Amino acid sequence: MRLVFASNNAHKLSEVRQIMPADIEVLSLQDIGFENETEENGATLAENSRIKAEAVRQWLIANNRQTTIDGVFADDTGLEIDALNGAPGVYTARWAGEPAANRKKALQELSGKENRACQFRTVITIIRNDETLQVEGVVRGHIAMEEYGKGGFGYDPIFIPDGYGKTFGELPADIKNNISHRGRALAALVKELKRKN
Repeated sequence: MRLVFASNNAHKLSEVRQIMPADIEVLSLQDIGFENETEENGATLAENSRIKAEAVRQWLIANNRQTTIDGVFADDTGLEIDALNGAPGVYTARWAGEPAANRKKALQELSGKENRACQFRTVITIIRNDETLQVEGVVRGHIAMEEYGKGGFGYDPIFIPDGYGKTFGELPADIKNNISHRGRALAALVKELKRKN
């Protein structure tokens, strides 16, 4: 099975390829020659992931490429902090600009707050054979007092998943991928794909 992952994020692509089973070939936007910018203007994670998947699907149809591809999937991920009423949520990637600034803003916003509980939530939309399906994955945790670890990307150095004493930035990739929001969403996606085949 050949699926296009509708993301320009190299870190996400690498993570997805590590997690997906060997019988599913994950193609990047670069692999198929898609160079358009897709505006993520949805009000929710679900809307944004659908917008991205649909944009690539329409491009494949317009370029007569859909026959060589079995489907398109996209994800949108949000960090939802309890004490901030679920913020940054849909604005996670662009909350303060770039990753280091986003982490700094999260630490500043929680300064002096006891409740540091939060969750990462990933919504994946897949479009296959004119059918659209959405799955999601959630991992609960809390925001650390400062940054720890150089691994991962985004908010990983400040997110400590429940049941662990280390941030995603410190945990080995195989452990993170096994318990992460994206890992759980991809597992749900694979389960649906196998059920439908």
